[in-house]
Amino acid sequence: MARDSGFGNILSDLKNKIYYPVYFLYGEEPYFIDVLSDYIADHVLSEQEKEFNQTIVYGKDADAATILSYAKRYPMMSNYQVLIVKEAQDLNDMDVFLHYFQEPVSSTILVFCYKYGKIDKRKSLYKSIEKTGVLMESALLYDNQIPEWISGYVKERGFSISPKASALLAEFVGNELSNVVNELSKLFIIIPARAEITEEIIERNIGISKDFNVFELQKALGRKDVYKANMIIRYFAANLKDNPLVKVIPSLYLFFSKVLAYHYLPDKSRNNAAAALSVNPFFVQDYQTTAKNYSVRKLVDVISFLREYDLKAKGLDNASATDGELMKELVFKILH
Repeated sequence: MARDSGFGNILSDLKNKIYYPVYFLYGEEPYFIDVLSDYIADHVLSEQEKEFNQTIVYGKDADAATILSYAKRYPMMSNYQVLIVKEAQDLNDMDVFLHYFQEPVSSTILVFCYKYGKIDKRKSLYKSIEKTGVLMESALLYDNQIPEWISGYVKERGFSISPKASALLAEFVGNELSNVVNELSKLFIIIPARAEITEEIIERNIGISKDFNVFELQKALGRKDVYKANMIIRYFAANLKDNPLVKVIPSLYLFFSKVLAYHYLPDKSRNNAAAALSVNPFFVQDYQTTAKNYSVRKLVDVISFLREYDLKAKGLDNASATDGELMKELVFKILH
């Protein structure tokens, strides 16, 4: 009997050659789906076996009945045949597979890569796969989970990364894990084995300024360092392509929301605050400093300003002001 399993468990089973007849990989984060389907494509069969026993089709180019006929075939000179359906969300009629999921061919490893969508857990289709195969929902990570994921990914590959470098990379690249992995892969090639990835390495090789980024802006605002905050905003205004207001505001909103939450923590010790705010303990000092400089009432105002300017950045109640002008106005209101 199979189960709705996590990425790590499925990958571990695959590495131990524990295979199931059906894998239904679905969800909003394509990275984990791609890693598992690529592993199956690369490792289950030998190169000789792949020639006759491995088929990859795309949902938009194939119909369910044809895929079903492939799944019912038996392998040639191999214990398994592998059938991978990429972009399975483009298939018109998944219900065609209902009976097959109930009684799959044991020598077929049928993999569905169903990206950017969900399967209804109340329906027979889901329940049938649950009994005979493996289901995995590949959910998007929250923005505040990305730095920790980066640290774990880097550690698995024999390197380390400083907390600030991890946060800096996450902020610059965003929450698409495939993009994060691409950037890290470049670094793994050029840095020594077991080296630590620092802010300087990120800045030198990925093009992020360690002095003019949203984390430094948060720190400057938290310390009420008017000069530094305005320097950063002027830099952002001159480099709007890399620092659009619609990208800056969510980061500031998350930061100040956590500062507000920090005010209400009964236990403000470093480790407790880090756990309660879902941040690395390395950054707790920034929240402590900001909380000293911003009262609860002021923080409520700041959050209101951020919402207001988010709408303006998207064109609401804003006839002509540029992102640069809006940034300067916003920072002035936050600081004063």
